Amino acid sequence: MSHLAPTQVLNLFQGEGSVDERLSALHDRILETMPHISRIACTLYDKSQDLLKTFVNSTRQGIALHAYQAKLSESYSLKHLANSGECRAIENIGDIITHSSQHSDWLLQQNYKSSFTVPMYDNGQLLGFIFFDSMEIAYFTHTIQRDLLLYCNLINMALSNELAAVRSVLASAQVARDFANLRDFETGAHLERMSKYAKLIATGIAEEYRLSDETIEHIYLFAPLHDIGKIGIPDQILLKPGPLDAEERKIMETHVLKGEQIMLKVIGDFSLEHLPDSKIMQNIVACHHEFMNGSGYPRQLQGEQIPIEARIVTVADIFDALTSQRPYKKPWPVADAIDELRKMVQLGKLDESCVNALAAKLDIAATIVENYPDPR
Repeated sequence: MSHLAPTQVLNLFQGEGSVDERLSALHDRILETMPHISRIACTLYDKSQDLLKTFVNSTRQGIALHAYQAKLSESYSLKHLANSGECRAIENIGDIITHSSQHSDWLLQQNYKSSFTVPMYDNGQLLGFIFFDSMEIAYFTHTIQRDLLLYCNLINMALSNELAAVRSVLASAQVARDFANLRDFETGAHLERMSKYAKLIATGIAEEYRLSDETIEHIYLFAPLHDIGKIGIPDQILLKPGPLDAEERKIMETHVLKGEQIMLKVIGDFSLEHLPDSKIMQNIVACHHEFMNGSGYPRQLQGEQIPIEARIVTVADIFDALTSQRPYKKPWPVADAIDELRKMVQLGKLDESCVNALAAKLDIAATIVENYPDPR
């Protein structure tokens, strides 16, 4: 490691490609000098829910852990690392870890022998953790720990920078909503529900569509942006208590193109063009009113022409509209809403896998409806 300058290491984790891809490339370089590191994984911490969530990994031996989340407060050891800023090296996992949780069971099944865990921070707040695992007992010597900490610091820096850009986009969108008086139309509860429904669906179809945890997290973050273009729709149309007439409907439908223009400007302002997650954001805004049979708008896309992230958000958005109070209707029971989504599948409008994924977790969806009601 001594021959590699910090800027060279940082370059390994920056540039084009997903964070998963860049972490894999970094893993290749690490293996040149530390050949027995079988796995590198980064989790993110969501303080609002006290959740640690799998985010990206490079797994060369063993089966990768996907779509896993757990409360930080329920892990004494990780909570201690988060509070103290200390790192943790385990020389023999079998001597320390017991079958006490889903994560512990998975870890023991992979037959990893030793591990090294490093907390990440962003402006003094816990960002998440970096995990290294090896098939060798006591592999993480003081020398290897020292060398890995350089990589960790730079991974931490790169992730902090990218997530800061994402937060800036989301904050800018919220400011735009507030200035456009959209608070009564798009409540915080609605945006929260959209995120949760979208993640529920994305997790359910992850294996079928090969969605990484990184992709699922970005769908979760960007789902609330789907209707951002409505800030450009006149109030007399946007807030009309009854059905829209044909001319009003035509004006309302322009919110998709307006939303695309807003997102392109924001992406340009924050120089996010090179980030793969910016494409997810654009697809959600541009395609969430397209239907599988081509009857949607604005481009009448069909089937696979519609990005999967948009198909997910379409189902989440319709489910939320059906189960929410509106001036012209009462909220539907969740079972009736699923029946309506299934009818739309039969009509060729919605992705069947997305609807099935939501139906399979209907109990969780019902809890979201109950826990995040719109203000009366």
